Amino acid sequence: MTEPNPLAKAEAAAAEAAVNTAAVQVALAAVELAKLSQAQQQAPACQHHGAPASQFNAKKWLVIGGTACVCSLAFALASIAIAIGACCATACLLVLRSMWRDFAKGR
Repeated sequence: MTEPNPLAKAEAAAAEAAVNTAAVQVALAAVELAKLSQAQQQAPACQHHGAPASQFNAKKWLVIGGTACVCSLAFALASIAIAIGACCATACLLVLRSMWRDFAKGR
């Protein structure tokens, strides 16, 4: 067996190294591309924590309902008071107008 020429050996090694270097560069580029696409797809993590869902609070709703009832009753009473006041003012004005007419006629 004859040994290959040292120059041919060096040329084969250089060609293999060039192929290996190109393959390594392609692999590194693929890894970097995968890192970039993964970084773009990830949504930013939520930094705050929401309050846990609270249980139904019957007391709160009873207070709200009671307040609404009291406010509606107060509004109704105020409306009735305004209506009574308007009727009294009208009656008073009618009596005063009648008295004024009688006074003007000289009675």
